[in-house]
Amino acid sequence: MPRYTVHVRGEWLAVPCRDAQLTIGWLGREAVRRYIKNKPDNGGFASVDDVRFLVRRCKGLGLLDHEDLLEVALEDNEFVEVVIEGDAMSPDFIPSQPEGVYLYSKYREPEKYIALDGESLTTEDLVNLGKGRYKIKLTPTAEKKVQKSREVIDSIVKEKTVVYGITTGFGKFARTVIPVNKLEELQVNLVRSHSSGVGKPLIPERCRMLLALRINVLAKGYSGISLETLKQVIEVFNASCLPYVPEKGTVGASGDLAPLSHLALGLIGEGKMWSPKSGWADAKYVLEAHGLKPVVLKPKEGLALINGTQMITSLGCEAVERASAIARQADIVAALTLEVLKGTTKAFDTDIHAVRPHRGQIEVAFRFRSLLDSDHHPSEIAESHRFCDRVQDAYTLRCCPQVHGVVNDTIAFVKNIITTELNSATDNPMVFASRGETISGGNFHGEYPAKALDYLAIGVHELASISERRIERLCNPSLSELPPFLVAEGGLNSGFMIAHCTAAALVSENKALCHPSSVDSLSTSAATEDHVSMGGWAARKALRVIEHVEQVLAIELLAACQGIEFLRPLRTTTPLEKVYDLVRSVVRFGRSLHHILKNTEWNIFQNPDLFLQQPFHWNFYIRNPSEFQSPGIFNGLCHRLVDQRVLG
Repeated sequence: MPRYTVHVRGEWLAVPCRDAQLTIGWLGREAVRRYIKNKPDNGGFASVDDVRFLVRRCKGLGLLDHEDLLEVALEDNEFVEVVIEGDAMSPDFIPSQPEGVYLYSKYREPEKYIALDGESLTTEDLVNLGKGRYKIKLTPTAEKKVQKSREVIDSIVKEKTVVYGITTGFGKFARTVIPVNKLEELQVNLVRSHSSGVGKPLIPERCRMLLALRINVLAKGYSGISLETLKQVIEVFNASCLPYVPEKGTVGASGDLAPLSHLALGLIGEGKMWSPKSGWADAKYVLEAHGLKPVVLKPKEGLALINGTQMITSLGCEAVERASAIARQADIVAALTLEVLKGTTKAFDTDIHAVRPHRGQIEVAFRFRSLLDSDHHPSEIAESHRFCDRVQDAYTLRCCPQVHGVVNDTIAFVKNIITTELNSATDNPMVFASRGETISGGNFHGEYPAKALDYLAIGVHELASISERRIERLCNPSLSELPPFLVAEGGLNSGFMIAHCTAAALVSENKALCHPSSVDSLSTSAATEDHVSMGGWAARKALRVIEHVEQVLAIELLAACQGIEFLRPLRTTTPLEKVYDLVRSVVRFGRSLHHILKNTEWNIFQNPDLFLQQPFHWNFYIRNPSEFQSPGIFNGLCHRLVDQRVLG
């Protein structure tokens, strides 16, 4: 007998259907009837006949016709949503789908696998796992390590040895010994009680990263989880069943307890869970719809699932990868601005940077030389002012290698710390199978990634700070020799006047966000956990800073392309003309900035294949259309634009 799971006003109802000839309209009415029946006040309705509603699939939110037959329109055990007309939902209402649902309407399970061993995961790997490009499997070596580690735990339980978190309570209750017959209940209670986070749920990509990273750490074989349970967790990941994990609640010591507990809560079939098939629903329904069973926790396994720095680190991976992309893109945009402002290339001379040999500075100067006027790439714009009397440019142009360079070095430093953290065991207690014992320690403390991500935010912010000053130079006619605010009919049109204000607002906001969160600590758990890292906030605000940097550089890019229009028919170098062509493929000259920003983002995210039609054969390329799913119009506009093989 077919069964459908129906979402009505935040409630999930299982509706069986004995007759396949029944219609979508019947399913909606039956779901509303059951909803009314379960409410003391009948949900505010006199009867089902008073309710007007729409019905749509949870996957992709496609509307369904009330007259269509269920057997034709729906698959068995499909998830649908009844939307009651006139409803005004409360602010804490959980919609059936996350933001950007259209990205999942054509979701396809990946066919490729990444083999995890707890030793070799990279930031790129984790971001790709988050995007749903791969499934997970364990290496044979990892499986053996997990099994040996579990044997130690089984021995402790059998011999009734007193060990923290296995046969005792947690935190302040570490001295409370738990009877053997209650050890499994202890683990379930741990997960339930620690699931106390608040805020919006992590978007699917971030939750998938979090789950993948926890699997990688468990694969190291120091957590004491059983191979059977770990394989169940992997099956949940591979089915893209993602628990509801609120973004706030971790202090980044004793691990990211709250978010990881919410992750574990879904695995045991409690709380909410999301999949491309179901949208948000009760975890037990989502698991059942994918042919999966809830995890039954054995001794130590609840603690194994929730103890670690994976929330900080997984968000840190995204931050590092986006920072790497925007740092390279910043060089391109700044070079284009320098051309528009008729700057000189003398400040990028090889010898200047050789005598101050910071790696990042040298790389940025090299990129500028590769993009700007040279024998290989001549520029008509540069030729037009070759014999002017200007000796040197403002710092925002001249000092790009020095300012952008240290950002590159900062990103490299942070990436090294995050990569180490990706492949680190961060549990407590640690299970050392070679010694046949467990040892309590402090690897769960998030100070390393917290400090690194605070540093990353401070470093990457500088790209927006210097970019905003370049936007000012583009818009100010006394500095640019271009029309005020880059518009021909000034007064009638305001041009980039308020676009510059937006950039200034974002830079100012970043100044507050760059205050380090890891300089703070509040004692928790009755002074047992008396120093914490606050790394969860460090990671989240680093991402917000990077998003603002992307947006500021997007404004500079659009302004620089606008400026080039006033220098025509002169042309810049071939690489920078390619950048211009890429922008103009989605943004026409002369449109309002609101229209540009709105429709650029729409075109990129709704039609990522648009960019694959562009002729990027030698200097430029687009690596993958799904690159455009990352936040920020700038990352969508020229993500991975310059081919490193050309530049070095």
